Amino acid sequence: MKFTLKNTIIAALSVLACYGIASAQETAQVPAKTVSLELFTVNNLWILIGAILVFAMHPGFALVETGLTRAKNSVNILSKNILTVAIGLVVYFLIGFGMMYPGENNWIIDGILGFSGFGLCPPEGSAGAIEYNGGLYSYWTDFIFQGMFAATAVTIVSGAVAGRTKLSAYIAFAFAYAAFGYTIIGSWGWGGGWLAEINFHDFAGSTFVHSVGGWAALVGAIMVGPRIGKYVGGRANAIPGSNLGFATLGVFLLWFGWFGFNGASVFSADPVKVAYVFVTTAMSAACGILSSTLTSWIMQKKPDLSMILNGCLAGLVGITAGADCVSVNASCLIGIISGVIVVFAVYFFDKIRIDDPVGALSVHLVCGVWGTLAVGIFSPDYKLLPQFIGVVAAGVTALLISAVIFYIVKITMGLRVSEADELCGLDISEHGMEAYHGFQIFTNE
Repeated sequence: MKFTLKNTIIAALSVLACYGIASAQETAQVPAKTVSLELFTVNNLWILIGAILVFAMHPGFALVETGLTRAKNSVNILSKNILTVAIGLVVYFLIGFGMMYPGENNWIIDGILGFSGFGLCPPEGSAGAIEYNGGLYSYWTDFIFQGMFAATAVTIVSGAVAGRTKLSAYIAFAFAYAAFGYTIIGSWGWGGGWLAEINFHDFAGSTFVHSVGGWAALVGAIMVGPRIGKYVGGRANAIPGSNLGFATLGVFLLWFGWFGFNGASVFSADPVKVAYVFVTTAMSAACGILSSTLTSWIMQKKPDLSMILNGCLAGLVGITAGADCVSVNASCLIGIISGVIVVFAVYFFDKIRIDDPVGALSVHLVCGVWGTLAVGIFSPDYKLLPQFIGVVAAGVTALLISAVIFYIVKITMGLRVSEADELCGLDISEHGMEAYHGFQIFTNE
């Protein structure tokens, strides 16, 4: 073979890609006996359907964020949401899968930081199929389902910084956080790291997805600052959303997708386990809706639809850590408490002048923390101390990583648009188009 520059580069990339074979296969607890081909097909199909349902959550996020923000920023919101899915998948393909599931022999710092290699390279033949994890799912199924979670963790930040952040700054942050935030912290539990060793439990991501995204959203909201006119004269002014119909439809889509988010996290098509997770997920959401409705009704004298919608999401986030291991009665209580605290959290963040247009901090951060701790309170199989340790460790790390990324973006390219651009609206200033043609009228003066 002739050693030209082109051949050398191709060979190097091939080695790096195939170095990722270890990945999740090494960390998976493979059953002693492989299942039948029929059961493998059913298991694999259900998890792929779960990935589709998680994907369906992204139009849900897009509609919620668009509906709860101003019409003049709709194109910007929609652009960020579809870009986030692409960024999450590409980054997870290039580096994320190898960082989150390094395998037993690829820890750089034992249980804390690992890397099995760049790209994807599945085991050959049946080793990547029916023998990959005892017949529960294939290598490719493992990647695509987990990749959808990576995109979900990052998109939480989008809503909290809506209406005043440069698109380029958000894209830069999304790439970096998808690579080094979600993946490193997630490896501590789901990748067989140190949190897994102390029996920390986060079934589908109250911490590893929602609060990891929520802590980053907190940093972003603080660093970019509030929208113009949000806090004037020592009081918080309401800035109504543009389309509560969109927001409501978005919440329905998110609830729909959550059945895959939680249900497919069983990682098999076990009829009893999947059905049980469906029940705990649905009941927590329903109870969150009712308790947030009552709480907002008492506090505001009238029921606030935005609070009702966030109550649904709060119940879903709250149950995500323990949907597989708490009783149905406990899931109802988790949802009730989630629906109450999300309302108080919205008021709290307004009181300390942290502007969050869509309630992402209240839903994903606060209820993500609550849901993780609830596992230690309500599940007989897990203790509160490891859950608390996991919450603190993930929170501190997410804060540090996101703060570093946001700071670098701020001093290099800037985070916030100009005052004139913000008042004009990001659709025109950032994209040169409107979501609703003719909605805004501009002059050349």
